[in-house]
Amino acid sequence: MHRHGTTTRTGSWTGDAQPAEDGPARALPPTALPLLRTAARLLLVGYLAVLGWLVLRPVSVNWTYPANLTPFASVDRALAIGGYTGVRQIAAGLLPIAPLGVLLPFALGPLRTPWATSFLRTAGGTALLATGFEILESWTPGRVLNVDDILLGTLGAAVCHLAVVPAGRALLRRLAERPAAPPVHRPPAEQRDAVSPSGTSRRPGRARPAAWSPSPASRSR
Repeated sequence: MHRHGTTTRTGSWTGDAQPAEDGPARALPPTALPLLRTAARLLLVGYLAVLGWLVLRPVSVNWTYPANLTPFASVDRALAIGGYTGVRQIAAGLLPIAPLGVLLPFALGPLRTPWATSFLRTAGGTALLATGFEILESWTPGRVLNVDDILLGTLGAAVCHLAVVPAGRALLRRLAERPAAPPVHRPPAEQRDAVSPSGTSRRPGRARPAAWSPSPASRSR
């Protein structure tokens, strides 16, 4: 129903500056993207701290493999072992660095970035971080340098990046560019009082006249 340029549903009024129920979905508030970037940076710092603690933590072992500088030599050895032990050795190289494929672009990269550029930056940054962690790990008692950990970690981060970041950025761009729903303003108090529950309007301050009935005197006539 239209009254004085204000659109409402029949028999009800909505609050001030509220979007219509059947309008488009609400867009992201202006502070949503900065908060998301701040949260991603905090998660990145926390995850790097935990990862550094795991890498620098000494391990007491009776025997370990020698340092491996041949690409995919330890992968071939894990495949030759097979079973749960081989899968665990490969997963130990893939999974620890994989979350960086999502945390790095959301924490440090701009929202509007071509996927190829973002992928190359993330893969390069992950490879540098994995190399640094591996060098530190070689100085830790009970651990040795393994070049396959760098390769597998970079591969895991690249796969994680391709699976999450392009779709996530596209969704955030759509939400950020979506126009906000037009607000529906509440009419003045006298206009709200003038609307009856059935949706019909009457003039404010003027009572409805009572139905006429003949007086007793007129009936006796």
